[in-house]
Amino acid sequence: MNVPALKPCRETAEILVHPAHCVGGHIIDEHGREIAITEQMIQHACEQLDRQWVAAQPRFKH
Repeated sequence: MNVPALKPCRETAEILVHPAHCVGGHIIDEHGREIAITEQMIQHACEQLDRQWVAAQPRFKH
């Protein structure tokens, strides 16, 4: 376990100035390693979701 990676970011401002810093969470990769979640990772994921979004279709027709 990478103990220093478990330390939370000190301030939200730090994330804005250094978007590669952690945002307080971690994921476990396929090799069991802890990877700190960064603002850049969240922004990338949101951009992917925005590109894939489609409007819901009505389930029932009247």
